[in-house]
Amino acid sequence: MKAVRYYGKEDLRVEDIPEMEMRADAIKIAPKFVGLCGSDLHLYYDGGEGNGGNSATTPHPLSGETLPVTFGHEFSGVVEEIGADVTTDIKVGDSVVVEPLMVCGECPACKAGDYNICEKMGFIGINGRGGGMSEHLVVEPRWVHPVGDLPLDQAALIEPLSVAYHAVRNTGAQAGQTAVVGGAGPIGLLVATVLKAEGLKVIVSELSEARKQKALDAGVDVVVDPSKEDLATRVREETNGVGADVAFDAAGVGVVVHQLLASLKAKGLLEIVAIHVRPLEIDVTGELTFSEKSVQASLGYANDHAKVIELVRNKGIDLSQFITGKIAPEDIVDKGFKQLHDDAEHQVKILVQM
Repeated sequence: MKAVRYYGKEDLRVEDIPEMEMRADAIKIAPKFVGLCGSDLHLYYDGGEGNGGNSATTPHPLSGETLPVTFGHEFSGVVEEIGADVTTDIKVGDSVVVEPLMVCGECPACKAGDYNICEKMGFIGINGRGGGMSEHLVVEPRWVHPVGDLPLDQAALIEPLSVAYHAVRNTGAQAGQTAVVGGAGPIGLLVATVLKAEGLKVIVSELSEARKQKALDAGVDVVVDPSKEDLATRVREETNGVGADVAFDAAGVGVVVHQLLASLKAKGLLEIVAIHVRPLEIDVTGELTFSEKSVQASLGYANDHAKVIELVRNKGIDLSQFITGKIAPEDIVDKGFKQLHDDAEHQVKILVQM
């Protein structure tokens, strides 16, 4: 079968490889759409070392694989075969998404149900065990989630939407509260979408004109350009002088974190969703202690995919608005990564159509 294989920094190849062996305890899927995300972009331009990928010599502790690996972890597809030992309501021909994780099941986090922070955690499509950018792959039933009649291109966004949903769930945010989202990139837009679906007032802070418009099109209540007005002042104006209940850092930039903390009410909570590549200094006394504000972080998802699919279906969330391109596997570099790298302002989610 054909697959997009990741060999390392700036080295992706479309190759013929053997199909994964079907097992009696597994489900075989034909991927249809695969989303490109920031993790893929970092792997392509910066290489696997220090970016969550495998090396060419050291195997991942769970997959046992070294480079090359089949690429793609945000994907939807159609069930082709169900193993004889699998008990499931899923049928051949069903549209599904895959929660692309590999976990040990033995560490304290896994035993507590928090498998997203497994000590050995890896990703299908990054660390081995196949990937979405292939004609077929075989996965454990626990990771397969039916999406019903949700279009398969939109279904490919369930994975990043689950990241957003997990972050919102982690804060305990409630309908009627006010939330501020720092950054209207792909995850920031999806966080805002979940917040709106859950009934919160949403204020987005963003510099880019194109991304500000994307946020407005997605239905947020207020968009603030922090280069033109003070975010904290505007948030207080929008909350009768109180401040926001919760805030979400989806930018990964230090100055945004400080702006968000200043926008929170006393006892407010800041959730870090973005990955920060540099250490961040916070004035604990001035920014946290005297107003009893809190900072916490979230990573990925755990037990969220089914709830996200239900949310999308029940709330009629239109994920097509975030799809800014569909490309062939052979065009992944020129029309995929280069577009995301050079024209990030206008791109949200580019899909590889298998």
